[in-house]
Amino acid sequence: MKHFLVMKHFLVDGPSWLLRVVAAWLLAGSLAVVAADETPDKAAAKKPAVLNPNLAGAEQLAARPEISEALAKSIVAARPFLTMQAFDALLAKELDEATRTKVYEAVFVPINLNTASREEVLLVPGVGKRMAHEFEEYRPYKAMAQFRREIGKYVDEAQVAHYERYVFVPIDLNTATRDEILAIPGVGKRMAHEFEEYRPYKSIEQFRREIGKYVDEKEVARLERYVEIR
Repeated sequence: MKHFLVMKHFLVDGPSWLLRVVAAWLLAGSLAVVAADETPDKAAAKKPAVLNPNLAGAEQLAARPEISEALAKSIVAARPFLTMQAFDALLAKELDEATRTKVYEAVFVPINLNTASREEVLLVPGVGKRMAHEFEEYRPYKAMAQFRREIGKYVDEAQVAHYERYVFVPIDLNTATRDEILAIPGVGKRMAHEFEEYRPYKSIEQFRREIGKYVDEKEVARLERYVEIR
């Protein structure tokens, strides 16, 4: 705003052509700042969410041009997919590698940054061998903030945010905040309460037993991917 006021003063009151040039320069700089502030937010807002094949409905999956209705039904019938490789193996029966690569931009089983195999990491859209090495280099990850900081040494914030859509770091069952629990795909307030209700957890077996009171074994196995006891 200050730049705009100075510019107005120069254009209206300043007779010198030099002042007019300076005013124009200030205007250009101000507009550039505004554009820099707005562009990332607008880009993020337009970016569609990545579908989790363990949660998406058959209709949502079939909306992808690469996925037929029959394949969508097969995906739903085969879940939960406890690894991205398992999902890839199913799709490989009907889709070639290039087509699967397109699918994974929009449909992906989030991978555990601490345990994912090299093959799984390479399935993350945009990740090559060199970046896969960097993903592994900083293990173990304690939080996504650590991932952002370390991978941010190699790519810009927008690219880090892109990678982040496909990965996760398990949360500590005994210390995770309510918001961290709710960030687990498919977990709502009621289930988050149950996670907290049985603290402290002494083992993952205890988690399976207690949460198994509310959901079936397959769902427990899916949820278990996102938690650990530290």
